Amino acid sequence: MKKKLRRTMMYVPGNNPGMLSDAHIYGADSLMFDLEDSISLKEKDSARLLVYNAVKTIDYGDVEIVVRINGLDTPFGRNDIEAMVRAGVHVIRLPKTETAEDVRKVEKIIEEIEKKIGRPIGSTKMMGAIESPLGVINAVEIAKASSRLIGIAIGAEDFVTNMKTKRSPEGIELLYARSQLLIAARAAGICALDTVYSDVENEEGFRKEVQLIKQLGFDGKSIINPRQIAPVYEIYAPTEEEINEALKVMSAIREAEKKGLGVVSLNGKMIDKPIVERAERILELGNIALPEKEEE
Repeated sequence: MKKKLRRTMMYVPGNNPGMLSDAHIYGADSLMFDLEDSISLKEKDSARLLVYNAVKTIDYGDVEIVVRINGLDTPFGRNDIEAMVRAGVHVIRLPKTETAEDVRKVEKIIEEIEKKIGRPIGSTKMMGAIESPLGVINAVEIAKASSRLIGIAIGAEDFVTNMKTKRSPEGIELLYARSQLLIAARAAGICALDTVYSDVENEEGFRKEVQLIKQLGFDGKSIINPRQIAPVYEIYAPTEEEINEALKVMSAIREAEKKGLGVVSLNGKMIDKPIVERAERILELGNIALPEKEEE
């Protein structure tokens, strides 16, 4: 079974009917319908209803649907959870996640609703957004807080404000937080998503940031405009040389398995587990399926 790619997760304001109905046509891996920061207090209830009806009635195909809810410390959080579980969203994204307990509190509510409506327990996944120094410090505990978590994401604007600085083109002020979040995600076996790049007109700056986060090891990037999708895919796409080498590695592994060999080599070099995992990742990013194993 192919792993879910999350190279792009596009924000969509929950109060915009046109964007809710059309957002999937642009080809993002995931859509994140927002009920939190982009929605004014007076529009919270109407936005929730709009998103609920959109998820229930629109065929988004294979696109993953994520909804960022309001926090449980607001009057809207619990209602958001109830509506989104009932709508059948794939993932509920928690805002401003600072502790493992933040995750467990939302998980408990989700499970109560799943039981109440007869939805399979555990079918509603979760994602945490780390936006503060405390969240960064607790990143490992957050990432391991629930088996429902498919990933964690960094939210840079709140973080840099809390750190009494601002974002720079080089991103040095985010290096520790990004690294901590990545290590936590990898330790928990879940995805790591980078923050948004808000200057849509600066494609050169955007590309540099995507190249940086790819090199660091992020699975993908949160985006705010369809124009940002293609550059991410281009940067994350493996080269023809990388694909050919990955196919050779996987072919050598198959041949060794067929012969019952414990040691696998290619061009005189031993193929170990990290090399295989990198080859598999390259083929995933290239959307290349391996041939089925031959029957014995």
